[in-house]
Amino acid sequence: MGTVPTTESATVPQQADDLRRSPLFVVGMWRSGTSLLYALLNQHSQIALMYEGELPVLWPLFITNAGRRGWLARWEFWNSALSRHKLNAQQFSEKIDGLASAMRAVYGRYAVGKSACIWGCKSPNYYDSLGRIARDFPDAQFIIIWRHPADVCRSILRAAKKDRWFTKRGIPHRALFGLHRMKVEADRLLQAGVAVHEIQYEDLVHQPEQVMRGIAEFLRVPFELKMTTLDGADRSAIYEGEHHSGVKSEKIVSKNPRPEVLPLAMKRKIARYVSLWRRQYSDAWPPEAADAEEERRELPSFPERVADECLFRAYRALDTIVVLIYSFGPIGLLQKYRSAKAGQFLSQTKQTGESA
Repeated sequence: MGTVPTTESATVPQQADDLRRSPLFVVGMWRSGTSLLYALLNQHSQIALMYEGELPVLWPLFITNAGRRGWLARWEFWNSALSRHKLNAQQFSEKIDGLASAMRAVYGRYAVGKSACIWGCKSPNYYDSLGRIARDFPDAQFIIIWRHPADVCRSILRAAKKDRWFTKRGIPHRALFGLHRMKVEADRLLQAGVAVHEIQYEDLVHQPEQVMRGIAEFLRVPFELKMTTLDGADRSAIYEGEHHSGVKSEKIVSKNPRPEVLPLAMKRKIARYVSLWRRQYSDAWPPEAADAEEERRELPSFPERVADECLFRAYRALDTIVVLIYSFGPIGLLQKYRSAKAGQFLSQTKQTGESA
């Protein structure tokens, strides 16, 4: 199933000019296997993606001269992207034309350092920004991974016990409706002729060779068997935490059945929306649940749909405000706020452990 590599894909880059013209973006909702897919993709000799670099999330930095002057320091403060990938801010110039130039400079340098020609990034936080990213990078390629909404929400609730990021208000709600937003945007990309390849989480876990062969064909690179294993994978850029224990192991394994963590009300809401979306997409989406325990329920009422959509938009507006604050707020104050939040989470975690 592999294809003969093109001249472009066969080049071993020595400088940025040897890179492919536009990047590859790997996108999926949180807890959908994007980290696993990232690790497998970076096993390929011609692929070097950054792990949740997320510079496109900080797009406000590039709309003013003031933002562009401090983009490297603020990006590093956002999620330690430079240091996690062993890059030094002094390697790059503050003077750039915009987001596309900044990404190619840094993400491209990372790929060249790995002797790879395919550059880009994986991040779940692009789930409702596909259209905007495609406008910034008209020739970009996208790999989108899907997982059943109930399984996504279950995994989020379990991860919240180990990682404070998942304790943010409304994360399961954002995930449920973010999945549909990602579906809408993915379909728009396909209709516009953008290069999009879609895979299923369950297929990646249970049939990794078949899935990775399909990806190699999509990217027009020769298939390499090491793309199917985590053995020897470089996971140094992945955040620490128990919720990443799966991708940091040496084998691709599916989790054994575990106790239900979804509250009954949330489980029923998800079932209602899955029924709605299955009807809307002729049973082609969302994908089947891992436990194959699908139950048809009534559809969500019109008031419920309006209320849920408004809440989702409110959460996303709040996220945008946070991005604006990180882009233009005093870094000293932001550092104090972040430290206070971290201390609060550690205190809550300790109290939970003592009471258990």
